[in-house]
Amino acid sequence: MLSISIICTGKLKESFWREACAEYAKRMGAYCSFKIIELPESKLPEKPNAAQINAALEQEAQRIFAGIPTGASSFALCIEGKPFSSEELADTINTCALNGQSKLAFIIGSSHGLAQSVKNAADYRISMSKMTFPHQLARVLLCEQLYRACSINAEGKYHK
Repeated sequence: MLSISIICTGKLKESFWREACAEYAKRMGAYCSFKIIELPESKLPEKPNAAQINAALEQEAQRIFAGIPTGASSFALCIEGKPFSSEELADTINTCALNGQSKLAFIIGSSHGLAQSVKNAADYRISMSKMTFPHQLARVLLCEQLYRACSINAEGKYHK
């Protein structure tokens, strides 16, 4: 069975974000094993400099690497990634599954993004848009797109 994890830095503070993710997590149960792994953000001063941000990102990277399931294909969400249509994401997930890669890990960084080491280690880099989104909204959007991709692959009615 396909196993999809979202590994993200930071918690969803507002209930509406949590409820949206919970709804898609419930729907995903029809297609795969699905879980969201929340990791703590590194503490930074009010106005961090570039070195402080990079050090924090590397601390977060170590937690991210520890959270990726053994043998999983990893997908880093980053602005320099490749934009995927819903159909392309569905096809990539399907190709991974057909190639015996039954574990997929999608990685969302903190408000400062992801360490370069995480991006370099990822099997895929995905850009959700040229626009910038708060990481809480990015998580909801990713949940919806993963659900849509699974629905597309199952020839469901959700994607029109």
